[in-house]
Amino acid sequence: MSAYSRRGFLAAALATGEAVSAVSRGEPQRPGSHQRPNILLLFSDQHNAGVMGCAGHPDVKTPRLDQLAAEGVRFARAYCQDGVCAPSRASMLTGHYPRTTGVLYNPDRPPRPEALTTLHAHLKANGYRTAAFGKRHLPRPYDPGFDYTCTTLQDRWDPSDENYWDWIEEQGALETFERDWNAEFGHRFTPNRAVEMCSRLSELDPSQTMEAYTARKTMEYLRDARNHDAPFFAWCSFYRPHQPYTPLPGYAAPYPLYQVHLPGSLHEPAGHLPPLLRRFRRNEKKPWCLGLAAKDVTLYRRYIAYYYALVAEIDYHIGTVLDTLDAEGLADNTIVIYTSDHGDFVGHHGMIEKIHNGHNVYEDTLRVPFIMRLPGAMTPGTREDLVELVDLYPTLLELTGITPPAGPPLPGKSLVSNLRHGTPVGRAVAFSENYIMLTAIASRYKLGGWIERPEDGFPDLFFDREKDPLEMRNLHDEAAVRNERDALRAAMADFVGNTLNVTNKALRPQALREGSAPVS
Repeated sequence: MSAYSRRGFLAAALATGEAVSAVSRGEPQRPGSHQRPNILLLFSDQHNAGVMGCAGHPDVKTPRLDQLAAEGVRFARAYCQDGVCAPSRASMLTGHYPRTTGVLYNPDRPPRPEALTTLHAHLKANGYRTAAFGKRHLPRPYDPGFDYTCTTLQDRWDPSDENYWDWIEEQGALETFERDWNAEFGHRFTPNRAVEMCSRLSELDPSQTMEAYTARKTMEYLRDARNHDAPFFAWCSFYRPHQPYTPLPGYAAPYPLYQVHLPGSLHEPAGHLPPLLRRFRRNEKKPWCLGLAAKDVTLYRRYIAYYYALVAEIDYHIGTVLDTLDAEGLADNTIVIYTSDHGDFVGHHGMIEKIHNGHNVYEDTLRVPFIMRLPGAMTPGTREDLVELVDLYPTLLELTGITPPAGPPLPGKSLVSNLRHGTPVGRAVAFSENYIMLTAIASRYKLGGWIERPEDGFPDLFFDREKDPLEMRNLHDEAAVRNERDALRAAMADFVGNTLNVTNKALRPQALREGSAPVS
C-alpha cells in the first residue's frame, strides 16, 4: 500500500478513461458516473496579474505560465474578493463573498462556518482524494477536508501532516532560512534584524526553498496517483512572490536593478493616496521604509527586481509540476488552474506589498492571474470578461458534474460556457471588499467606497480605467462622471442588499444610494 493510502486516502473505484471526451462534448457528468477529471490548483501568494509574459510585461519571463495560458484560457480581468490572504482564500474555497464567510481580515474567525461547505470538503464527499501542499492559511473551521496536508507555514498556523520548518531544520539549513525570513519579520527583534524593503538575496540551496519543497511534494503526490482509481484534487500553493523578497541569485540575475522598468506611478504624489498609504510613503523604518526609497530609488529597484525573480522561480516550479503531470499520463484528464489570492503593488503608487489595511481598491492588489486548462474541452484564448475568484467553485462543479452543496446558493458564475465556446460571462460589475472598503468594478469604471471613512474625511475613490489605467486621478467629485459613479453606487447597494451578511460591517444600501459615506 502506498504512503498516501496509509494516510487514509479514499479508494473509490472510479474509472476516468472517458472523462475528457465526455467533458469535451459538453455532456453533463452525473454524480457516480466514474468519469470525473482530476483537478490541479496551482496557486501563489500575492502575484500581481500584470507580472507575466503572457500579460505583456516588458521585463518578466514566465515561459511555463505563458505556455499554460496558450493551451488554455487566461482571464485578463479576474478579481479577488478581498485583497488579503486568509479572507481571499476563504472566499475562493467556500465560493462566497467575505461578508458571507465572516472573514474580512486575517485574524477573523467565521461566526457560522457550519453553514458553508468548502470546495475541498465537497469534492472529498463526492469521491475525490484531496491534498494540499504549501501555504493554506485558511481560517481553522474552513481547513478540514484534505486527506493529506504539507505546509510551508509554521504548525501553529497550518497544522499539517508534514511541515517545511521541520524539514529545513533536518537539512541543517534552518538558520539560513531564518535569515531570509527575518528580512521581513526581523523588525520584531531588538535590534531590528529586518532589511530595507524586505529585500535581499537568499543563501539557500535551490532545492531548499519553500517553492522547491512545495513543488517536490506535489510531484510526489502526482506520481502516486497511478496507485489510485479515484480522481484527485491537489492544491499546490506557493508562498511567493509574497514578501520577504529573498530570491536565489540565479533567478535574480536576469533582472539587473538598473534595467528593470519602473512603474509610471512610482512617484505619484503621496497626497493622492488614502491616509495609511500616505503614512507608509513617509515611513523610514525597516522593513517598509518607503521614505528612504523616495530618497534612494535603488531600494525600489531592488524590491521590484527581486519580486520579478520570485515570480520566475514559481514559474520554473510550475513547469516541473506540469512536466510530472505529463510524464504520469495525467494531463489529458486534469483540469489545471493557476491563480493567486491577491496582488502586490510592485512599486505602483510608490507602494510595497499590499498594505491591505489602508484600502481595497487598486488594480495592482485586486486583479489576479486566472488561467484554466483542460485539453480538448476549452477554446484557448484570452478573455476580457469580468470574473471573480468565487466563480471557481461553480465552474469546477459543472465540469465535474457534482451537485452544489446544501446551504446558501453559490453567488459566483460558472465559466464553463465561456471556457468551451467563448460565451460572454455576463457580469456587469465585480465586487471586492475588506473591513474598510467595498469596491465595485465595471468594464471601464471602478468605485471604492469606504465602510469606515478615514478620520481626515478622505473621499471615496472613483477611477476611469480607460483614460487612467494607472489609477492616479480620483474623479469621485467630478460632475462629468456623476452618472457612471451613481450607477456603480447603486450596484453596490444592490450587492449589499442581495448578499448574505454575517459580519458586523453591514453597509446600508440607502446610505450608498444617497452618496454618503458607507457606515457600519
